[in-house]
Amino acid sequence: MNKTTQKPYKKGFFYYVEKGGNALPHPALLFGIFALAIFVLSALGSFLGWSGADPGTDEIVKVNSLMSREGIHFILLEMVRNYTNFAPLGIVMVAMLGIGIAEHSGLIKSAINSMLVKTPASLITIMVVFTAVISKVAGDLGYLLVIPLAGAIFHSLGRNPLVGLSAAFAGVSGGFTANIFITSFDPLMAGLTTEAAQILDPAYEVLPTANYYFMAVSALMVTVVATIVTVKWTEPRLGKYPGDVPQEEIVQPTPAEKKGLRNAGWVFLIWIAVILIGLIPENGILRGEGDSPILNSPVLKGFISILFLMFATAGAVYGFTVGLYKKGDDVIKGMNESIKSLTAYLVLVFFAAQFIAWFKWSNLGLLLAINGANTLQSLDIHLIPLVILFIIFTAFTNFLMGSASAKWAIMGPIFVPIFMLLGYSPELSQAVFRVGDSITNIISPMMSFFALIIVYYQKYDKSAGIGTIIATMLPFSIAFFISWIVLLIIWIVFNIPLGPGVSLFYGG
Repeated sequence: MNKTTQKPYKKGFFYYVEKGGNALPHPALLFGIFALAIFVLSALGSFLGWSGADPGTDEIVKVNSLMSREGIHFILLEMVRNYTNFAPLGIVMVAMLGIGIAEHSGLIKSAINSMLVKTPASLITIMVVFTAVISKVAGDLGYLLVIPLAGAIFHSLGRNPLVGLSAAFAGVSGGFTANIFITSFDPLMAGLTTEAAQILDPAYEVLPTANYYFMAVSALMVTVVATIVTVKWTEPRLGKYPGDVPQEEIVQPTPAEKKGLRNAGWVFLIWIAVILIGLIPENGILRGEGDSPILNSPVLKGFISILFLMFATAGAVYGFTVGLYKKGDDVIKGMNESIKSLTAYLVLVFFAAQFIAWFKWSNLGLLLAINGANTLQSLDIHLIPLVILFIIFTAFTNFLMGSASAKWAIMGPIFVPIFMLLGYSPELSQAVFRVGDSITNIISPMMSFFALIIVYYQKYDKSAGIGTIIATMLPFSIAFFISWIVLLIIWIVFNIPLGPGVSLFYGG
C-alpha cells in the first residue's frame, strides 16, 4: 500500500478544491450517486414539461423520465450493454493486452532506460508534453501509453510521478484537438460543420484542413504553456514524492537488453513497412474510402488494433531474446498481469457508464446545451466577445457531455449559421468550438478516460480522487483558456487564415 501523499503546499484555493473533491465518496460510488440524481431529475423535468427545439430538425425535445415504464425498461434491459458498449472500455482492454506483454517482458522499462540515459534532464518535461500533444494522431494512444509512461519516466528521474502524469494528461486531453498533423478527428469535424453550414448555403464545404494553421500553432502553444505550468506550478506544489512505489533505477541496458531492443525495433519497422505498403499505393489494401483514403483508413480508425499487434509482437520478441520468455504460456502471463491491473478501472467504469447512458437517454444534457445556445444566440455582440462567450459556453458544456463530436453535432447547427449570418466563416466557429472543448477536458468527469486517469493517479497515491485530479489540472485549464483567448484575438486582429485558403470571414 502507498502512504497517503502529504502535499507540501499551504492552504489555499487549490487545497480546498482538492480537499472538497476528495471528501466526496469513492469515484465509483460518486458516479452511482450522479446516476440516481439523473433518475430523480429526469422525472422532475418530465413532470414540469422541460423542452426545447432541436436546431437540426426543429423537433421539440422533451425530457424522458427514467421513472416511467420506458425508463425502467431502459435501465434493466440496457444495463449490461451500457457497460460493455462504453467506448473506452474495449479500447483500454485491447490496448492493455498488447502493452501488458511489452511491460511484462521488460521492453518498456528497457526502452525508457535507454531513452533517459541519452536525454538531457532539462528537456524531459517539454518532450513528454509535446509527445502527448501529437499522440492524438494515433487516436487514444496518449491515454493508454503516453500518460502512464510519463509517470514512470518522472519517477525514474527521482521526480514526482504525479507531476509526469499531470503534464502528459494536459498535453493529451488539454490539447485534445491541437496537432501539427491532420488526424482522423479533422474530417469528422469537417463533415459535421459542412452539414451545419449547408443549412444556409447548400453548396458550402468545409475541408479537413480547415483549421490546420490555427491548430498547428495551438499545438506548439499548448506544449509551451503546459511545460511552464508543470515546472513553475505543478512540480513545486506537489513537491517530492513521499509514496512507497519503488523507483525504477536508470541504468545502461545490458548486452542482452540491447539485443532485445534491436530485435523489437526491427519488429516495429516491419509493421511500419507493412502499413506503408498497404497505404501508399492507390490500390493499397489498407486505404479507406472517399476523398481522404488515408485519414479514413482502418490504420487510423482502428489504431488500437495496430497498437495491440505491434506491442504484443515486439514485447514477445524482446522477452524471448532476453530469455524471460521460454514458451508461449509466458506471453499469456503478461496479458493476465495487465488485465489484473485494470480491476479498479472495471468497477469504476460500470457506474460511470450507467450515469452517462442515463444522462443521454433522459435528454437532460441535450436540453441544457440547446437552451444555453439559444440564450447565447440572442445576445447582440461583436466577434471577440462572441468568441469568448462561445468558448466559455462550450467549456461548460463539457461537464454535461463528454463526446466532442456529439456536442458539435448538437451545437454546430446553432452556432455555424449564427457565425455565417454575422459574416464569419463556418471554419472559425469550428475552431472556436475546438478551443472551448479542449480546455475543460482535463477537469471534466464526463471525459471518457477520466476514470482511467484516476486509476493512474492511484497507482502512486491511494488517496487520490476526483478532487486531486481537478485541483492538479485546474491551473493547466486556466492557463490554456487565457493563452487560447490571446491567440484567437491575435488571429482575429491580424486576419490570419485558419487553414489553407480559409478566411475568418464568410465569403472572404
